[in-house]
Formats: sequence, C-alpha cells, structure tokens
Amino acid sequence: MTRIPLHREWHGDEDSPYPPLLLIHGGGSTIPSNWGMLIPLLERSRSLLAVELQGHGRTPAGDREPSFEESADDVAAVLDELHLAPVDVLGFSNGGQVALQLAARHPERVRRLVLASTPVRREAMVDGFWDGLEAGRFEDLPAVYADADLAVSRDPEHARRMFELDRQLMLGFADFPDELIASVAAPTLVVGADGDVIRAGHFVELAALLPDARLLIVPGGHGDYLGELLAASGDDRALRSFLPYLLAFLEG
Repeated sequence: MTRIPLHREWHGDEDSPYPPLLLIHGGGSTIPSNWGMLIPLLERSRSLLAVELQGHGRTPAGDREPSFEESADDVAAVLDELHLAPVDVLGFSNGGQVALQLAARHPERVRRLVLASTPVRREAMVDGFWDGLEAGRFEDLPAVYADADLAVSRDPEHARRMFELDRQLMLGFADFPDELIASVAAPTLVVGADGDVIRAGHFVELAALLPDARLLIVPGGHGDYLGELLAASGDDRALRSFLPYLLAFLEG
C-alpha cells in the first residue's frame, strides 16, 4: 500500500529530558483546531510532534480508501523517517483509534499511550449518533472545522473531501478485536468525559481489555478537556484541570 506523506510539525523544547509526545488529531480536525490550546501549555517542558492525517489540513487526500490501520502505518512511516525512538502518543477520537492501531501494529514505537474519547465498539456511541452520521451532509459540518481546514489547506474543496473521508471511515468502522486491544503492551491512559458522544461505560470496558491501563472520566464533553476548538469554545478551564493528570501519567 502506498503511504500518504503526512504533514508534521515540531513544537516545544527539543532539549527536553522527556520523550517526544506525538499528537494525533480527531476527525474533521487540523493541528491548530485540535491542539491549538494544548500545545502552548505543553511546549514549555517537552517536545511535541503533531501530524495531520490523510486528507486533513496540509496532508493530501490521495486516492486510498481511509482506514485506521493504514493511517497508523502512515504515522509509523513518519517516525521511521525521523529516526525516533519510542515516543509517547496522545490520540483523540478517530486519532485515538489510529493511536491504538499504531501501538498494536508498531509496538516498538510507542512508550506510553493516551486514548482520549476513543471508541473501539460501534455500540459505544450514544443514541442517534449513527443515524445522524448516515444522514450527514457536508453542509452539516460545523463551520469552525471547514474554516480551520481552509486556513491551512488554502483549498475550498479540501474540507469537503476531508468530510467525505471521515464519514466513510466511520460508517465502515468495525469493532476492534479483543485480541488486538489485549496485544497493546504500552501503559495506557483511557480518558473520556461524562457528557461525551461515547458512553462512559465504554471507557471502563476498554480499560479492562488493555493489559496495563488507567482510567480517567472527567466532567465535560467530547474534547473540551483537550481544548478542542468546537468543544472548548475558547474556554481552557477543563483543559487546565485535565493537564496535571496527563502529565502525571506521562512522567510516571
């Protein structure tokens, strides 16, 4: 399979004693829209490597069918190209699904793993999610996502292709096998919100399947605790409350 060259960028302290933290964004997102509030708080103390997945932001869509497995291999190719030793990985939503596949398919590349609001079962989603996605159109994409993509891609049609890729990816989403989840050796922090689009009980089940996992349920919604653009709406209080837990896990 032909790899898609992912846009990547470095932030933070290149002399940090901590391993680099790889950031993998969620669906419909770019690096600025997903991590724009988090990066300034973390770059003071560590090195951050952020990527944009197939068809998002500054990464081309290519002509490949979207899949979590192939995106994980795209990310692994970036790590190989940069000659990076094991890194810590934070993946949000669809990015968490990619991060989990990365840890399972390329275990030598992942030291610690944070799965933020990450579903691995179709039944994990709240009522109405799948019906809404099935009926969804590009015009339903929140304007902040379309605007954020346009700001970096400079292509009005890029956001439409991004939407189509993400919709196709999720509609074709199959449950992750228990065996794949159980194969993840990296210590993992499973994070979810009590008002997430994913049922809180799913996070409990996911943590139980992983061999070495901690579980954290925070108050809020889908990504506000990461400062995600739509969810946080510029309010960093949930992010600042979550940050000590994230750092304690990464530095543990």
